[in-house]
Amino acid sequence: MHTAKTIKINMYNKKDKLVIFDTTLRDGEQSPGASMNVSEKLRIAKVLEKLNVDVIEAGFPIASKGDFDAVFNISSNIKNSTICALARAIDKDIDAAGEAIKPAQSSRIHTFIATSEIHMQKKLNMTKDEVINQAVKSINRIKKYTDNIEFSPEDAGRSDFDFLSKIIEKAISAGANTINIPDTVGYNIPSQFGDLLKKLIENIPNSDKAIFSVHCHNDLGLAVANSLSAVMNGARQVECTINGLGERAGNASLEEVVMTVKTRQDIFSCDTRIDTKHIVPASKLVSSITGFPVQPNKAIVGANAFAHESGIHQDGVLKHRETYEIMKAQDVGWLENKLVLGKHSGRNALKTRFSEIGYEIKDSGELNSLFEKFKNLADIKHEIYDDDLHALISNTSADDNISFYSLSSIRSISDSKSDPHSIVVLEKNKKCFESESNGGGPVDAAFKAIEKIVNSESVLQLYSVNNITDGTDSLGEVTVRIEKNGIIVNGIGSDTDIVIASAKAYLDAINKLSNKSNILHPQLDHV
Repeated sequence: MHTAKTIKINMYNKKDKLVIFDTTLRDGEQSPGASMNVSEKLRIAKVLEKLNVDVIEAGFPIASKGDFDAVFNISSNIKNSTICALARAIDKDIDAAGEAIKPAQSSRIHTFIATSEIHMQKKLNMTKDEVINQAVKSINRIKKYTDNIEFSPEDAGRSDFDFLSKIIEKAISAGANTINIPDTVGYNIPSQFGDLLKKLIENIPNSDKAIFSVHCHNDLGLAVANSLSAVMNGARQVECTINGLGERAGNASLEEVVMTVKTRQDIFSCDTRIDTKHIVPASKLVSSITGFPVQPNKAIVGANAFAHESGIHQDGVLKHRETYEIMKAQDVGWLENKLVLGKHSGRNALKTRFSEIGYEIKDSGELNSLFEKFKNLADIKHEIYDDDLHALISNTSADDNISFYSLSSIRSISDSKSDPHSIVVLEKNKKCFESESNGGGPVDAAFKAIEKIVNSESVLQLYSVNNITDGTDSLGEVTVRIEKNGIIVNGIGSDTDIVIASAKAYLDAINKLSNKSNILHPQLDHV
C-alpha cells in the first residue's frame, strides 16, 4: 500500500461534502415511456436547482436533437448547479456535448468507455490498449470545452481490477478530475462494491487528484446500499435519480441516499448540501411528468412513508415522535401540500403558486388556459392542493406548433344489463371527429372509439389509475403507456371523472407518438 493513499483516505474522512450528481434527466429518461420534452426537462431542472443538487446530468446530446436542445436550454437557464452532458468516448459525441453546455455558468462533460472483458470483446471489439488510448484521447478532446471532466469505465463492477486501476490512472493523468465507478448491470453487493472503491483509492498512485464517484443500478435492489457502502469507503460523489427512476429496475434513489446520510451522521463523516424540504415536491413533479407513480410504501416519498396504522405505533408517536419516526416528515417536504387556492383566487396567485412548485408560467395564453382549468376544477372541488396543480399542468402541451387531438366531449354509458358504450368527439385543427364503440367497460369503449378516429395502430402496454388527493371528489390521474414499432410513450390525464381522465391520457399518448420531438431517443450505450 502506498503511504500517500493512507493519507488520502484520512483526508476524505475529514471532508464533509458529498457531491450529489442527479441523472434523472438522462438515465432516468431511459425508463421506457419516461421520455420528456424540453419544457418538461427544464421544469425538473429548476426543481433540482432548488434542491441544491450539485451536478445535473441534463442529457445525452448526441442521442437526438431534442436531447441536445434540452441540455442547451437547461445550460442557459440554470445558474446554481453544474450542468453535465454525457458523451461516449467518440469525437462526435464529445463535440455535441461541448456545444450543448456552452451557455452554462458551470459545465461538465461525462465520458465513458466499457472496461469489462465481456463488453470489450462482444460490444467494442477492442483490445485493452485500444480502450485506454481511446479514453485518453477523448479526455484530451473534452479540454476544448471544459476542464471539469468526468470519466466512467463502463461495467467497472465486472472489470479486471488491475486493468481498471490502469485505465483510471491514465484518465486522471490525462485530466479527468472525477472518476465514476458504475455498477452498470446492478451485479455488485455492498461489501464487495465498497471494498472495490477502497482498493482503487489505495492502489492508484494519482487517486488523490480526483473525486471518486459511484453510479449504481438497482437490478438486485441494492443500488442505494452499494452507493452508501462506497461512500463509507472513500467515494465523495453519488449519481442518483429522483424516485430511483431509471432503466430496467432504476438507479440509486436520491432521496434515500441523501436522507440516509443526513439521518445517520453518527456513521457518515460527510453530508450533502441538499435542501431536503424540496424532496417531496421534486418527487411529485417527476412522477407527474413521467407518468411513473410512486408506490405508497416507497421510502421517504411514498404516501405511507410517515403513516402509522398500528395502535401501538400511533400511541408511541403521539407520546414521543422519535419512538417510531427517525425523520421529520416536514424535513423532506411532507405537510407542505397546504390548501392555498380556492375559487376566488386570481391569476396572479395561481401563477405565483405554480412558480413555487416549479412551473414558470411566462406566456399569458398558457396562464389563461391554466386559469380556466383551475376555475373549472374549483367549481367541482373546494380544496385545491399542490398535487391538483401538478395534475392540471401535466396535460398542457409544451409545443403549440404541433397539431394535436383534443377531447371535445365524451359520453359513456355503463349498464349491468348491456355492453358499455362510449361516444367521443375529438377536435384537431378546428375540425371535429365523432365516433362510438362498445367495449368491455366504459374505458375500453372510449379507447376503441378514439382509435376509430386516430387509427394509431399502437399497442396498449399499461393502464394505471391513481387518486391525486383524498376524497371522493379528488382528481383521478390516469397513466397510459402505448407502443408502436419499438417506440414507447406515456400519456397522462386527470379529471374528477375517471373515464374522462382515461380518454385524456390515451390522447396524450397518441399525440406524443405523433410528435417526433417527444419520441424516446434510441437507447445508446450508457453507464
